[in-house]
Amino acid sequence: MKASFLSAVVGAGLTHALPTIEAVGNKFFTSNGDQFFLKGVAYQLTPADPLIDTEQCKRDAALMEKLGANSIRVYHVDPSANHDGCMEVFDKAGIYPLIDLDTFDTYILPNDPWWNQTQHDRYTEVMDAFIKYDNVLGFFIGNEIIIQADQSRAAPYIKAATRDMKAYRDTKKYRKVPIGYSAADIAELRPMLQDYLTCGGNSSENVDFFALNSYEWCDPTKYAESGYANLQSMAKDFPVPIFFSETGCNVPGPRLFGDQNAIFGPEMVNDWSGALIYEWIEEENHYGLISYGPKLEPTATGSNIEGGFTRAGTPTPVLPDFTNLQSQWATITPTGIKRSDYDPKHVSTRACPTSGVQGWLINGNVALPAIGETLTTNAPKPAATKEVEVSQPAGSASPASTKNPAPMNKELTGMSAGLVGVMLFFTFWL
Repeated sequence: MKASFLSAVVGAGLTHALPTIEAVGNKFFTSNGDQFFLKGVAYQLTPADPLIDTEQCKRDAALMEKLGANSIRVYHVDPSANHDGCMEVFDKAGIYPLIDLDTFDTYILPNDPWWNQTQHDRYTEVMDAFIKYDNVLGFFIGNEIIIQADQSRAAPYIKAATRDMKAYRDTKKYRKVPIGYSAADIAELRPMLQDYLTCGGNSSENVDFFALNSYEWCDPTKYAESGYANLQSMAKDFPVPIFFSETGCNVPGPRLFGDQNAIFGPEMVNDWSGALIYEWIEEENHYGLISYGPKLEPTATGSNIEGGFTRAGTPTPVLPDFTNLQSQWATITPTGIKRSDYDPKHVSTRACPTSGVQGWLINGNVALPAIGETLTTNAPKPAATKEVEVSQPAGSASPASTKNPAPMNKELTGMSAGLVGVMLFFTFWL
């Protein structure tokens, strides 16, 4: 009798459980064997954790279902909080969250990088808190850490953090939730960074997926004119799943989301795994798909009011952007390939980039820092500087509102190739 009752309870708890997702080759697959494509949104209502208010999650998830979303990205969470309510809500809505492991005080610094035990432990706290949920799609090791050429010295620390989080995941015998990185779309650095994070032949150190925050497609435009053809050329047969972790240029507006047809169309669908639209909530940057009320004075105060915007309540679509995206996604139903029919051996093997190319400073497959090591350099002063182009179009609002607190300038000054001879040394961080 007791065994039968327990089985019934367990069975009831699993009724709504989504199939888990794994990364195989350059694709995501569900545990049912179907290829998975992301159609999602960035979801960070405030810098605080948005996954602890169950009632708010219910309101938002219901509208996300109508939008056609199947995934969300959350940049900051509190691992000590209870997320059961919100995670169940999103599970029932068919929505997979991707969670950033870093926090405002533990992210890897771009100019003075280190990877220490405190960071390691804080990252693992986030993993511990969310690994139990079947609908967790993946973990981000970082967001836009490198945004100019001389900051490529931080790349080994991104890879070291990836190595240690994958080792922790496997040592704890957790489900192999994919662990990856979200990069800024900087034309001069993107090819080297995406190759570096997947090179060397050691899967225990490489990212499980690579994601790109790109605002190159500004409606109205076409595939050949947008810059996506170039992105596709560098993603052909990529070693791991690659997708857009942010997209949705708002210049000149309204957003038509024509890029969705390209991403899920014949030009890109064989190599890309979908896109996350920036962002759910309307803020000063005007990227929001919904709002919780009219814009207020920046100094306004009150419950759930911050920066002149109400950040909780009943979500109301921002038109026509919301319906434009909804209409696009309604016509997009990629089927992909079955796991049983897929041969991951066809993916490419990326060579580790050498220093000097477009100002990249890491020379090949360098040894990764251990926990507790920081960076010192022995390098000449750069002979000249040059601007590094970011995909965000001139004149548009910055999309970086509640994300990585690292500065995100739209015109960045980078180091020249005069730093080709940079030598990396690791010393212990005390």
